Amino acid sequence: MPITLDQINAAGQAEFAKLLDGLYEHSPWIAEAAWSRRPFASLAALEWAMVQVLAEAGRDKQLALIRAHPELAGKAMVSKTLTAESTNEQGKAGLTDCTPEEFAKIQKLNADYNAKFGWPFILAVRGPRGTGLDRHEIIATFERRLAGHPDFEFGECLRNIHRVVQIRLNDKFGASPEQGNLVWDWAERLARHSDPGYAEAGQLTVTYLTDAHRACARDLAQWMREDCGFDQVHIDEVGNVVGVYEGSDEQHGKQAPRLLTGSHYDTVRNGGKYDGRLGIFVPMAVVRELKRTGRRLKHGIEVIGFAEEEGQRYKATFLGSGALTGHFDPAWLEQADADGVTMRAAMQAAGLPARMPEILALRRDPARYLGFVEVHIEQGPVLNEMDLPLGVVTSINGGVRYQCEIMGQASHAGTTPMGRRRDAAAAAAQLLLYVEARASSVPDLVGTVGMLQVPAGSINVVPGRCRFSLDLRATTDPVRDSCERDVLAELGRICKRRGLQYTAELTMRAPAAPSAPAWQQRWEAAVQHVGLPVFRMPSGAGHDAMKLHEVMPQAMLFVRGQNSGISHNPLESTASDDIELAVHAFSHLYQNL
Repeated sequence: MPITLDQINAAGQAEFAKLLDGLYEHSPWIAEAAWSRRPFASLAALEWAMVQVLAEAGRDKQLALIRAHPELAGKAMVSKTLTAESTNEQGKAGLTDCTPEEFAKIQKLNADYNAKFGWPFILAVRGPRGTGLDRHEIIATFERRLAGHPDFEFGECLRNIHRVVQIRLNDKFGASPEQGNLVWDWAERLARHSDPGYAEAGQLTVTYLTDAHRACARDLAQWMREDCGFDQVHIDEVGNVVGVYEGSDEQHGKQAPRLLTGSHYDTVRNGGKYDGRLGIFVPMAVVRELKRTGRRLKHGIEVIGFAEEEGQRYKATFLGSGALTGHFDPAWLEQADADGVTMRAAMQAAGLPARMPEILALRRDPARYLGFVEVHIEQGPVLNEMDLPLGVVTSINGGVRYQCEIMGQASHAGTTPMGRRRDAAAAAAQLLLYVEARASSVPDLVGTVGMLQVPAGSINVVPGRCRFSLDLRATTDPVRDSCERDVLAELGRICKRRGLQYTAELTMRAPAAPSAPAWQQRWEAAVQHVGLPVFRMPSGAGHDAMKLHEVMPQAMLFVRGQNSGISHNPLESTASDDIELAVHAFSHLYQNL
């Protein structure tokens, strides 16, 4: 029989520890210490209490816990001396069915890992969905982490132990993150669409209005309509997918304002499955549950899958959300991609009108909306390192982006003396180092040259041209703007000194977007409702919420990412249990407007 929260909240310390036996491998002391922190309002609250116990225990006890765990597919599995919980987990991951070659490979990795770090490799082999990683994923993770730093690996082992406990708690309590699993599965299904060249390599890339992008839009619209029961679903004139679930007031002909939410479904090149898309799927799951139970709230909800946020195919960042705020730049229509296809032509090929009157008509009347909220994977390590599933965003950093080009003189690499060269790439490299030093000199300021290209470069030619991107961000606009002035001035000085020309085209300027206090407090109340402490943090990444901030109040919720919170990367991941908490938090916010 599954145990219940009422049962453990009422139990004495010995009974409490007995009920939770097996959560932490051969370490009942963690549950015993967590007993004094009752009562627990949720499984998340119970898990967080045990996370705190272990964090406060000190390194010696943490190391002992790590060493209490068996090796993967190791001697304990062969001799059948694993705990029942570990036997179940390693079995679900298929480690009991390794081929001789796979078994030998894992044994070698176990030995190398122990020799390097002094403790066994620990991985939550049931994975982010709880159904089990396959052996290839396990081996690949093993090889990747073997190259890690000892301090990181120590923390990563503890984080994986807590993920194991999260899954074991579900087993003990008969709980299942159904909504989180639904969202996780949607993310997997949408990720089957990828642009040519990347799809063949098994990489996820979805850029504006490609065939893969349009297939994503069709899927989102279909799922909104058929799986979730939205009242109105359409793809608008810039490719945004718009779903409306009407409120009870709207059903009776009243003009009650709606809640606006969503995020983007395009990706960076070779990106992850959750950046942006999580913020579409979470409210979709909330609407699906309302429809399933036949409920409508006073205020309707409008969920938008923004067609473009990343600026990958065209230099038009926040195109989708910008259309809603009236900031679609007509010049964007004439931009050409790397293949010479203009945005206007791409739109027309997708069946969109590509005319400004229709695009301008997408502008929303802020009076029709209560505000904008966005759920997003954190894209950073903070929540991951704290072992905390959710965080409340206080402000989104202001950002500015440029596409730059330095023009010099291409010449023979063998016959042009070093002092006679007009090397565009060397100038760009010099500026890159300046950006790194300048951004490092001020807290909460970052600067990145993420794209660097020598057009028609050759191994035996001094680079005559160099194109590069420039991305500057800070928590306040004055700090960002000061860095921008200094970098552009340094670019001018470098080029003058080297006899070069340059261009610097501004492609995006987004002011810092502090969360509206009332909406931030709603997220805080929602986080407390699911049994977690409120942790407030800024966002260093840009989001569609930055654009909506220009016309209405906004606030964001972050969801913990796995693998150090890495994002814009195939390793981007989050657990269905954390998604489940985000769905419940969003539902609480919406139901308590």
